[in-house]
Amino acid sequence: MYEELKYWYLRDHKLFRTLSFSQIKQLCIITGFKKASKGEIIYFSSSDVPRIFLLKKGNIKIVALDNNGNETIKDIIQKGDLFGELTLETDNKNEEYAKVLSDDVAICSFLMSDFEDLLLRNPTLALSYTKFVGLKMKRIKNNYANLISKDAKTRLYQFLKDWAEQEGVREGNSVAIENYLTQNDIAQIICTSRQTATQLLNEMETNQLLNYNRKEIIIRDITKL
Repeated sequence: MYEELKYWYLRDHKLFRTLSFSQIKQLCIITGFKKASKGEIIYFSSSDVPRIFLLKKGNIKIVALDNNGNETIKDIIQKGDLFGELTLETDNKNEEYAKVLSDDVAICSFLMSDFEDLLLRNPTLALSYTKFVGLKMKRIKNNYANLISKDAKTRLYQFLKDWAEQEGVREGNSVAIENYLTQNDIAQIICTSRQTATQLLNEMETNQLLNYNRKEIIIRDITKL
């Protein structure tokens, strides 16, 4: 069953669409498959066996740790995203881990050494991978630039707009988002305190910009953010 799942998961991903049937079958041999539940930690950057992961179902947060043990959410991983040792460097000094946010996730994974060999044998795939990672790094860089140049309220509004665009269900100008983030998660993403994030969300509710609960966020009029 898992072998068939791996085949279709890989075949459907835009990164591997240039590979032939036989190449995808070969890729399945070096691909691990895992299911995980909410709250489970599935990746540490300090692992002795570096891997690259492909998320096929659910949502995951990447949490960065500084020298004092303080945590910041570096990225939210969604279906189709890659994470792990994306730069293919084994001497990465950044401390981070991946934790499941949704009720369940499905993940494919590759040993970094196996994935490097795959790229060496497939120049077209190597080019696609370089572009894929480049766009991802650019997005993360832009997120950091926004954190530096904008206040907490503006960062929250931008985060909600981006989240709504990526995962929201729109009806007119109203957008409903399945909420798998805690207020503390949101605070870490926009780099502010939980108290400030809670205050800003309450202010938005008071101003009838959104309805917030643990299950769902409804943005009443996305054009007002």
